[in-house]
Amino acid sequence: MRTAGIVLAGGLSSRFGSPKAFAEWEGVPYFKYTLQAMAPFCEACLIVTRPELVPQFPEGIKIVTDQEEIAGQGPVAGILSGMESIKADHYVVLPCDMPFMEPGVIGELLKRHQSGVTAVVLDGKKHPLVSVWDASAKAELRQALESGRRRVMEVQEKIGVQWVDGCSLTSNPAKVFENMNTPGVLERRESDGGDR
Repeated sequence: MRTAGIVLAGGLSSRFGSPKAFAEWEGVPYFKYTLQAMAPFCEACLIVTRPELVPQFPEGIKIVTDQEEIAGQGPVAGILSGMESIKADHYVVLPCDMPFMEPGVIGELLKRHQSGVTAVVLDGKKHPLVSVWDASAKAELRQALESGRRRVMEVQEKIGVQWVDGCSLTSNPAKVFENMNTPGVLERRESDGGDR
């Protein structure tokens, strides 16, 4: 069974103020941490981003943009574009703004995955983009975009999603599943002196 990894790095980062993929923790850009977390379990990985950001990524990493007919329609379009760019049976999907993600979390999530979509919930908050998708989800993703449905969780519910408690995946869930949505979150982490 072939597994591929998709890193979503196409958001506008309006709250962050600059593309989050290139923000750094201890001198390493966020997107590299994300790739490192999924790489042990994926035969291939790629990053889905906006056209203007493509030149900023280093050579040697597979970079794709949204397919033209669905460009700019959010994470649902990014996931589908990633799936259409690389053939696999399962796809690990991660956002680019979780630099503390651990490989062990991805391994456990893949073990728990049975069919459809598997995603993470922590303390009642759902993290739909920390997820594993079957290739068969492509049809529902495309249909959702064609009908104007852009909410990831709505598509997941339609496909059939299994929510996994983040506390069962890592000993430090609050840190691992924290989205760096604003520079303030990063600054707080730096002042805490917390290691990865």
